[in-house]
Amino acid sequence: MSTRIAFLKGHGTENDFVIVPDPENAIDLPPAAVAALCDRRAGIGGDGLLHVVRSAAHPEAKDMAAEAEWFMDYRNGDGSIAEMCGNGVRVFARYLQRAGYAAEGDLAVATRGGVKTVHIAKDGDVTVGMGKALLPEGDVTVSVGERSWPARNVNMGNPHAVAFVDDLAHAGDLYSPPPFSPASAYPDGVNVEFVVDRGPGHVALRVHERGAGETRSCGTGACAVAVAAARRDGADPAVTGAPATYTVDVPGGTLVITERADGEIEMTGPAVIVAEGEIDADWLENAVR
Repeated sequence: MSTRIAFLKGHGTENDFVIVPDPENAIDLPPAAVAALCDRRAGIGGDGLLHVVRSAAHPEAKDMAAEAEWFMDYRNGDGSIAEMCGNGVRVFARYLQRAGYAAEGDLAVATRGGVKTVHIAKDGDVTVGMGKALLPEGDVTVSVGERSWPARNVNMGNPHAVAFVDDLAHAGDLYSPPPFSPASAYPDGVNVEFVVDRGPGHVALRVHERGAGETRSCGTGACAVAVAAARRDGADPAVTGAPATYTVDVPGGTLVITERADGEIEMTGPAVIVAEGEIDADWLENAVR
């Protein structure tokens, strides 16, 4: 391995990522290395890491190589692996465009949550086909302090608990995962969204992301919130036959989520690359000892 490793830094509605281009999957990124890179004081800093690998070069993505050349090997900020990251896919696509691997228009990106369709628009926004939501049955409750709320169980390739509250401050500091019950609903942990109404078709959220704490934005979380809001509002597209669109304010900006009558969900928002440079491989090796 060379003594320096290329990286970039990007964000989607202030959900920020360290980007490590590695087309041939030659860089070893154990959890401790990812956590060191994502550390906001001792590392580069980020909610997560986007490991950019050709699908054919990664054992988890080889079966998707015929559909998507590139695999988003996504890691949470603590080094754990996540199935999917909606904001991350937009930033991943922006990197591919910047590097000359993609152009304006459509492309496919392989993720652990399946192959996602992406559209890079001329105005700079990126739209991601997020697939269909799954709505597991069973009651779920989330709590903060002495308050508890019923939550909607929504799976967007990763698990979410969506709770509608009167005030976003009721979510507390969100440093620690909000307790939930029953434990069997989310055996591997869960992303928890606290949601308030801003107007017709307009909501705002705060989120605790599994493995990252509170983040400025969560793309899959915004999709889960829109799905839960549509059911609550009697606007389920499968019932009405009409698409349901929600503007979702996150602390870092705004996303627009549309669920079509066929159940497919599209998320549109910005994606920005802010810097690029090199990681000192000796520092990284020492950081994980």
